Amino acid sequence: MTAPAAHLQQTALNSVHRRMGARMVPFGGWDMPVEYSGVIPEHLAVRRAAGLFDVSHMGELDIRGPQALDLVQWVCCNDANRLAIGQAQYSGLMTEHGAFVDDLLVHKLANDHYWLVVNAANTDADCAHIQAHNRFDAQVTNASARYAQLALQGPRALEILQPLTATPLAAIQYYWFAHGQVLGVDAIIARTGYTGEDGFELYFNPRHAERLWTAILAAGEGAGPIACGLGARNTLRLEAGMALYGHEIDAATTPWEANLGWICKMSKPGFLGQERLEAAKANPPARRLVGFEMTEPGIARDGYPILGGGDGSPDAAAIGRVTSGSPAPFLGKNIGMAYVPPTAAQPGTQLKIGIRQRTVAAVVTPLPFYRRGKGGGTAARPAGR
Repeated sequence: MTAPAAHLQQTALNSVHRRMGARMVPFGGWDMPVEYSGVIPEHLAVRRAAGLFDVSHMGELDIRGPQALDLVQWVCCNDANRLAIGQAQYSGLMTEHGAFVDDLLVHKLANDHYWLVVNAANTDADCAHIQAHNRFDAQVTNASARYAQLALQGPRALEILQPLTATPLAAIQYYWFAHGQVLGVDAIIARTGYTGEDGFELYFNPRHAERLWTAILAAGEGAGPIACGLGARNTLRLEAGMALYGHEIDAATTPWEANLGWICKMSKPGFLGQERLEAAKANPPARRLVGFEMTEPGIARDGYPILGGGDGSPDAAAIGRVTSGSPAPFLGKNIGMAYVPPTAAQPGTQLKIGIRQRTVAAVVTPLPFYRRGKGGGTAARPAGR
């Protein structure tokens, strides 16, 4: 068994993943399982039944104090004033230029307490960014070490988890959460997710991680969830048309470009980057994020060029780039997302993608590619991480 690199952080389940034979990879500064039984079977298990993910690498930031809401409102583009206690929302942590420091989930625990779940690789930078812009009577704390996080995702998630908790899970609406116990362990039970399926996220003290991981995998009357890694998590979120920081969004991307204008509440009191976003909104962006489906054999991987001009030959100038691309195991297609000029953003537009010195045809397709109970549709809301 290969030991993790000394510089990588480990979740409380690291030794469990290794005993289970998971293939481990560096991800966001963490030693994480990318697959157990394989990306395809894990992906299909989540679409058809349930899968369990260790996502304890995600970061958690506490914002408390009389002006906690004011601070959240200043650094995030969505309107946290609309949240009730026990409700969550997808939002953007913004730069002064109206681009993304990160995307995140904002949870309202109390009128003076907000709890942010952020991307693993960005946790320290996010915390420092919020502290640097804290001109309010509020305290910002990196609380990540206090939490492990398990995500149980799939159409059978509720029936599998319910026998392990007295909390009525059906009463938790999408993008709401509750405080409860799972097998006697105090937990925040959230109904958010990042796969396009129903499911729950459990946040709890890391010392209970192995016990809950083992019990959930054993639940479900002999047909319980299977352990899933980050590989399936990525293909699932791509089918569901959900953005990934560092791919679809980054510090050079505005919400208008990324089709995330719906999380920008321009009518709320001022927030970081609002003036830049107002100016950008008045002018159509030079690029738009689109979904595409390959119409010829080939997989358009991250970073591959979208080619324009003439017949789209390998020598043609790039007009865009692929942000995420892979096979879609449930849909049986090769899909991806890319930034292209507005003139190439309409569904049905034919594209040429450069793949290893050749060009392969694709067509712009509405997002998401997959919606629960359907095969596609319009943009999924709200997205997760």
